[in-house]
Amino acid sequence: MRPIRLTLRARVTFIAGLVIGAAIIGGLLLMYTLQMNSIRRVIHGRLQGYAAQIARSGRDGTWPDPLPAFGYDPNAQAQVLASDGHVLAATRTLAGMPTLYTLPAGSGTPVRQPAADGLIPDDVQVVAVRAVVAGRPVTIVTGTPSGLLSSVEQDFTHRLLIGVPVILALAVGAVWLIVGRALRPVEQIRQAVTDITSADLTQRVPEPESRDEIGKLARTMNDMLARLDEAARRQRRFVADASHELRSPLAAIRTTLEIGLAYPDRAPWPQIAGHATEQAQRLEVLIQQLLMLAKSDDRRLAVRRDPVELAGLLTALLDEVRASMPAAESSAAAMPSVGSSDGTAPAFGSSAAMARDVAVTLALQAESAPVVTGDPALLGRMLRNLVDNAVRHSRGSVVVTLAAGAAAGTVRVDVDDDGPGIPAPERERAFDRFVRLDKSRERGTGNAGLGLAIAREIAVAHHGTITVADSPAGGARLTVILPGTCAAGSEDHPIECFPDTV
Repeated sequence: MRPIRLTLRARVTFIAGLVIGAAIIGGLLLMYTLQMNSIRRVIHGRLQGYAAQIARSGRDGTWPDPLPAFGYDPNAQAQVLASDGHVLAATRTLAGMPTLYTLPAGSGTPVRQPAADGLIPDDVQVVAVRAVVAGRPVTIVTGTPSGLLSSVEQDFTHRLLIGVPVILALAVGAVWLIVGRALRPVEQIRQAVTDITSADLTQRVPEPESRDEIGKLARTMNDMLARLDEAARRQRRFVADASHELRSPLAAIRTTLEIGLAYPDRAPWPQIAGHATEQAQRLEVLIQQLLMLAKSDDRRLAVRRDPVELAGLLTALLDEVRASMPAAESSAAAMPSVGSSDGTAPAFGSSAAMARDVAVTLALQAESAPVVTGDPALLGRMLRNLVDNAVRHSRGSVVVTLAAGAAAGTVRVDVDDDGPGIPAPERERAFDRFVRLDKSRERGTGNAGLGLAIAREIAVAHHGTITVADSPAGGARLTVILPGTCAAGSEDHPIECFPDTV
């Protein structure tokens, strides 16, 4: 059987009821105890005063018979006992009765005698006082019925049985209403969240005007919904753009093959096969890029931690870029008449994108070989994307500079071009996915707008950054900052990788 789970309102009310009930009962018990002790002290004081009055009445050696009554309490009774315990005098109602109470030697508490049973009630408060009257030691015993104490006990019982439940019920009802009013915004938030679906994340939960915890909860949830809404929008844009980019090479392959099949005897099949291969390569690269971005979004981008010498990596990369340019020109000129329906012919990221007369140079500003810890393949892809981007927008010159970062122990790579540059308001958007900032980034160039987005993800995975600024050459400068180490020297004779100033 599943346990019953109370609502928060019920739990708070239940706990508050227990606390209030315990406080009420504890308060009544304290009041009862204090009142009873106070009454006992008053009665005890009066009985002692009555004993002193009796002692004064027998100071001449004789005791009045009966003993005088007590003016403050007409129900008070008394006996005067000799040293041997027999009764010397008593009040009118106790005349002729045996000794009812005695006071043992060395004790201040009177002891009830068996003879008192049946003669006087049990609920009697008694005071015994030793005194010497007319040269003879006597014990004066005074007592009165405890009617006042019984009345207080009955009044306490009445309050406990009737007053406490009524007060507790009123208090619990008030707590129930107060907690319900306090939790009303929470119920409104819950209802609003229930109505929000993944298809429409523009709705928001109501925010109370108060600055308490519930108000903070509502504002936090709205902030979360805003982030989820933005993430969903980016995901939908990403899926739409990815679908379009994937459709372009597929359409080019299909169009090329349809042209060849329409004229099988006259079609240049080697050129058709080459063009279809380029489009298939473009499709493969695009899929790989999408998979890399998906892994990066899921924090599953596997990064090796190997020492990587950036100077050697950049040298090999730029040699590859330079070598690809003439081949691209001949490849681009080999088949000018075969294309897709939207004019998308060159393969994305292939040498055709580099088929331009661009001078690519490497400048080293380091005393020794800078080394970073990371994945050589991913770092190579990041740098290749930056260089490809610079070559694509350059008018004729690209300079890659390897130097020390402004912060100690960091490596900086600057990629400068002499192209149109990137306006300051658009620089952050340049790293968004599928973003093309100008006409030079049309799909006809084979660029899907993922290169810089992938480069930033790789830099972040290596605890680095990528930023955009104005280049001294007049175009854009893409700057990569990575944590660096030094490969030169040894543990006994280390060598500084960078000079003191850059």
